[in-house]
Amino acid sequence: MAPYLRLRQICLVAPHLAPVISDIAEIMGLAVCYRDGNVAKYGLENALLPVDTILLEVVAPFQDGTTAGRFIEKTGGHGGYMAIFCCNDPDERGRTANALGVRTANVIDHVPYHGVQLHPRDCRAAFIEFNHTAGSDDILGPYPPAGPDWQKFIRKDVTQALTVVEMQSPDPQGLAQHWGKIIGVEPVGTELKLPNATFRFVNGASEIMSALEFRVADVARVLATAKARGVAVEGNAFALGGVTFRLS
Repeated sequence: MAPYLRLRQICLVAPHLAPVISDIAEIMGLAVCYRDGNVAKYGLENALLPVDTILLEVVAPFQDGTTAGRFIEKTGGHGGYMAIFCCNDPDERGRTANALGVRTANVIDHVPYHGVQLHPRDCRAAFIEFNHTAGSDDILGPYPPAGPDWQKFIRKDVTQALTVVEMQSPDPQGLAQHWGKIIGVEPVGTELKLPNATFRFVNGASEIMSALEFRVADVARVLATAKARGVAVEGNAFALGGVTFRLS
């Protein structure tokens, strides 16, 4: 199989799912496709919403002592938790990361899905996961974490695409180079360009996933909906789920 890499999923973490999930769905015109009972073993509950073929997930701890809960405490509530990539060979990419000194934190093996999660402390800013689902080389093919029929929940009348993931660091060039080595993409300036999204690294006080940029059909309409939901709007952006949602 020819090597490939695409952004498959962005995971945010929140203290509670409500009202974050309902706010995202209402403001962005998205639909929940799945709630995965398998994450309960990690002390979490979740919900996933497809943004075209990229999944946006929010997880929330329901018990003390979870990794997600510690992440919230460490980041002061910044919610950009995980960047998840689909690829041809997660194990090979995991070995490449290990050779760079990035440890494997968890391996998930639920046939036909296989995922390798890397340690966030070594990745810096957020978890990185590589995964592959047998028979899913079609981007609209099966993807078990999103449920059996996630494709039926794609809504594009309001939000059309997730285009940019913004990463913040006091050393954005260094973080871009570090992530580029891990995922195997050469930086263009301070950007990593994938076939379906761009990771942009910007200057900031701490290393976090700071913003998500979306292409929407009508920016003013989305901003008006956010205001109606009681979400504070600044320019073409608003804070939701611990990150900035930026519209274009």
